[in-house]
Amino acid sequence: MRRARTRRRFLRDAAALAGAGVSLPMGFAAMRAAAAEQSDRLLLLGTQGGPNFLPERSETASAVIVDGVPYLIDCGYGTLAALIRSGLGYRGVANVFLTHLHDDHTADLAAFLSHQWTGGRIETTTVHGPAGTAALVDAALEFGAANAAIRLVDEARTLSPRELVEAVDVAAAESPVEVFEDGRVSVTAVENSHYPAESRRRMTHRSVAYRFDTGRRTIVFSGDTAYSSALVTLARGADVLVCEAMDVAAMRRAFEAMVAEGAYADNPEGIWRHIVDTHTSTADAGRMAREAGVGLLVLNHLIPGALGDLPEQAYVDGVRGTWRGDVVVGRDLMEL
Repeated sequence: MRRARTRRRFLRDAAALAGAGVSLPMGFAAMRAAAAEQSDRLLLLGTQGGPNFLPERSETASAVIVDGVPYLIDCGYGTLAALIRSGLGYRGVANVFLTHLHDDHTADLAAFLSHQWTGGRIETTTVHGPAGTAALVDAALEFGAANAAIRLVDEARTLSPRELVEAVDVAAAESPVEVFEDGRVSVTAVENSHYPAESRRRMTHRSVAYRFDTGRRTIVFSGDTAYSSALVTLARGADVLVCEAMDVAAMRRAFEAMVAEGAYADNPEGIWRHIVDTHTSTADAGRMAREAGVGLLVLNHLIPGALGDLPEQAYVDGVRGTWRGDVVVGRDLMEL
């Protein structure tokens, strides 16, 4: 166990240095790469906040790779391409975990599942997520029904996509609950604070955060959320907290520019209220990291991200009033 902790500290320190813009000596960089090959890895596939796909950043998705086995967290637009560009690929992903069902976290799910089957995957893929996930998966399979019908006839395939895809609606509980375990990783979930109380009274949909424990490393994903004491509980003592982060002033400027160009025509101020009330400011990201006592804070789902020209250092500066520990500003295809 001491060896695992030492390796975690080594990778944590290397990530912090790289995130701070410090150039690593060639020998140190090689050591980091060698260590990464032997450890549980975090891969950021898409880091843009909100339903915004841009050349610089695609929509939200990440992967945890344990002993070479990938677990996908969220599947926003651009995920399929990012999986290919990263070298991880998509056929080997057996488990997908959705934090909630907004389109910037699910838009590539239909393409992902369809391409898995078209590409020849014959093992089961399971999609885990809060209430509504089973219905979403059913709709994704319906999207691919014509493709499957054609290929079953003219390619003599014997397995249909519906035989190979399962959906699990996970608990959105007030306290952390284990929702998955396979001998490599234990996944725990808790309901976060993305949906206001009034919204929750009017719908069954929920939003969750996930904790991945491998025995060597613990990685927590905030999902989209306002400040959440439940998330703090879930993340307590984790090695890594992957947390969304918003610079409110910069996002307001980007929002007004988008509205001026015709975006959000249906009640723009209502949409702005959702943005500012249900997401994590940089200060709250730092506050939750501090209260949870995590080892490394990784800023993700960046708002405004590529919608504006905010430098990465501004996100770091934004957390410094509440968090003095290691912090990395996430980028697409960054591996930690």
